[in-house]
Amino acid sequence: MIKIENLDIRIYEDRKQLGESAATLVADKLNELLTSKPFINVIFAAAPSQNEFLSALIQKDIDWSKINAFHMDEYIGLSPDAPQGFGNFLKERIFDKVAFNAVYYLNGNATDIAAECNRYADLLMKHPVDITCMGIGENGHLAFNDPPVANFYDTELVKVVELDQECRQQQVNDGCFKNLDLVPVKALTLTIPALLNADYIYCMVPGSTKSKAVYNTLNKDIQEKYPSTILRKHPAAILFLDKQSSALI
Repeated sequence: MIKIENLDIRIYEDRKQLGESAATLVADKLNELLTSKPFINVIFAAAPSQNEFLSALIQKDIDWSKINAFHMDEYIGLSPDAPQGFGNFLKERIFDKVAFNAVYYLNGNATDIAAECNRYADLLMKHPVDITCMGIGENGHLAFNDPPVANFYDTELVKVVELDQECRQQQVNDGCFKNLDLVPVKALTLTIPALLNADYIYCMVPGSTKSKAVYNTLNKDIQEKYPSTILRKHPAAILFLDKQSSALI
């Protein structure tokens, strides 16, 4: 294990080991917190980088009926049943697999998007986040806080953003869309303060396409140009890497 400023870094042989180890630590923390709190609030990321983690997590012995689930971003204007929708991604992999107390979905097709941002922000204030389970984008984004729109001191919890081209290209690289023209240009996202409000952060980042972002996370100055660098300031964050994503460090 490596530590850079406050950030713990753990490196595993492959994606499967990474996912299993992260799931074990998250499950242990959930069970620990449930000994002293009636309900736990957790934010989940939707991305192929999370597949092994989510697959392992749903196998753990956890009282899901005492956990409220949130997701951290959603495209605007995508068909409600599109498999690329982040709510649908999480529904298939975890939200419909275990019996949560509640699952709170972002609605990228709301008729009043500003009102939707306010609705979700109100939920986050009503249910303060205990744990954020997340990844890092190829451009260093956290959720959809790409470098052009990332704000470490954002006064909003949820906002509308325009996605930069590198972020949209990642969705093609991940196999989520056939080409760039099909990737939506706008999305709802939890802001960086909303994500970092969690008492604990578990950040799963496997794969060779993330090696540059990982290098930047650990070596660049902490600034919005490299959004993920802010993880080094969180008091209880763990970064999970595999051999491919850690190749440049």
